[in-house]
Amino acid sequence: MKEIHVDVIVENIREMCIEANLSLSPDMKENFSKAVKQEESPIGRKILDQLEENLSIAAEEKIPICQDTGMAVVFIKIGQEVHITGGALEDAVNEGVRRGYREGYLRKSVVGDPLIRTNTRDNTPAVIHYEIIPGDSLEITVAPKGFGSENMSRIFMLKPADGIEGVKEAVVTAVRDAGPNACPPMVIGVGIGGTFEKCAFLAKKALTRNIFEHSQIPYVREMEEELLETINGLGIGPGGLGGRVTAFAVNIETYATHIAGLPVAVNICCHVNRHVTRKIG
Repeated sequence: MKEIHVDVIVENIREMCIEANLSLSPDMKENFSKAVKQEESPIGRKILDQLEENLSIAAEEKIPICQDTGMAVVFIKIGQEVHITGGALEDAVNEGVRRGYREGYLRKSVVGDPLIRTNTRDNTPAVIHYEIIPGDSLEITVAPKGFGSENMSRIFMLKPADGIEGVKEAVVTAVRDAGPNACPPMVIGVGIGGTFEKCAFLAKKALTRNIFEHSQIPYVREMEEELLETINGLGIGPGGLGGRVTAFAVNIETYATHIAGLPVAVNICCHVNRHVTRKIG
């Protein structure tokens, strides 16, 4: 049995909230350089150059990449041989978010009630997803999610007869309807299967996958590649001002589902697609 004290979790999440908001993951940085070469539109290339300059300034000056520093979404994989000591895991996660957003001078954007809308002033509570796995380690992914892109996300409850073509049509429809509002170039997470809530979780989780890594399922990989090509042919372009690079990647995750259903979720993320992962223990 591996013991992990909550103080370790608090400190790691504090650091991860700041890191995710100040610098891009390596795969996203690499893709920006590729995108500039792929973009055919002069204004599109100019927008990408400006976005890259913004990223450099954020990293050098230690300031947020974007003024919307997001709602903290935290994925936690807990080894079944792990024992959390010193307090409650959920309290530790929220304390880490609280300290990270305060000490990193990150915008606090969370309201405690969706209708009364009083700001909690510390960006808590976080949205936390737990997964029990074999082993004695703890893996944490912090993925701050801004709501310009989040608001453009969709769920489609398709019929099984709609099949692959129906899924592709749903994804393209969501992206086309989002247009410039999701701050393109986008990363598009897609969840297929499960239930209403499961496909949404899969779509969110898909956004944290390295954008250069395709699905190991052959037909899903083909869908990812085809959808990216189709979406980049829509002409939305960087900043929504036209061009070739509308999306950096389409990441798809699938799960078993009921014989009567075909749930599909599309979770769109803006060009920064922030996430940091650490393993503890």
